[in-house]
Amino acid sequence: MIAPEPKADLHRYLQVARDVMLWKLDGLSEYDARRPLTPTGTNLLDMVKHLATVEAGYFGITFGRPFDEPLPWIEDDAEDNADMWATADESRDDIVGLYRRVWAHADTTITMLDLDSSGRVPHWPDERSDVTLHRILVHMIAETHRHAGHADILRELIDGAVGMRIDNDNIPPAEQQWWDGYRNRLERAARDAEDA
Repeated sequence: MIAPEPKADLHRYLQVARDVMLWKLDGLSEYDARRPLTPTGTNLLDMVKHLATVEAGYFGITFGRPFDEPLPWIEDDAEDNADMWATADESRDDIVGLYRRVWAHADTTITMLDLDSSGRVPHWPDERSDVTLHRILVHMIAETHRHAGHADILRELIDGAVGMRIDNDNIPPAEQQWWDGYRNRLERAARDAEDA
């Protein structure tokens, strides 16, 4: 039997989600990477910027290791939702580079602390602001995978690319004709349910 390595397992699941987020940007134009595809403006590059921001806080300030680069979009006088959109002046390379630097900073926190190491999330309510590294790892895995799911849908809307990785789309192998028929069956079932 293989001995469990809880921290390594959690770290791996976080990294998988990080990698998914960046894969979703591969091969897209600047426009497609940042164009809003939902009524609330959700887009791929902005989710990466958001995840960089929250990781910098949760693995930085929470454990007394602030990320050493300024993030002006999180200041008190910043525009609402500023961490959720990349300005025209912020290129994809800028945002991806920031995310990778935040990973390195977060990975150092994860490596140097035990899972039961304590920290404090200053913006959480007092009754739950005291946390452990374990709790923050679980929180960031959930947050990042949640956005990876969003990213999967957005990327499919842009160009049809789906899945967790280019070499693992986790979709049954089928020709486009099969998918068209499948989608039509789902549409018919939805209409039939509405009429029932």
